[in-house]
Amino acid sequence: MAAKPVYKVIFVNQGQVYEVFACAIYQSEMYGFIEVEEFVFGERSQLVVDPSEEKLKNEFAGVKRSYIPMHAIVRIDEVEKEGAGKISEFKGEKVTQFPYSNFAPKPGSDN
Repeated sequence: MAAKPVYKVIFVNQGQVYEVFACAIYQSEMYGFIEVEEFVFGERSQLVVDPSEEKLKNEFAGVKRSYIPMHAIVRIDEVEKEGAGKISEFKGEKVTQFPYSNFAPKPGSDN
């Protein structure tokens, strides 16, 4: 039997770039969202603790499923094994959020 796939999901949330690992991701029935389930966090076998990963682990503690807006997703990769999740500051150098319009055109206009 093949091993269960692991996905690395990178998304932007409140000015920060999140990198999480999960075993189940799919398009949500809620329009415009990706569902992420079965979060995977690296097991600690060493004394060095990464505060970014601990913050991420605490933020998703008890979360069964997370709905992430499609426009916030930067990248989804299927990886060989899980790594350390992290939260980093959004600097805008290597990661750019997908542009979107949050207003609707006026009825009857050609735009």
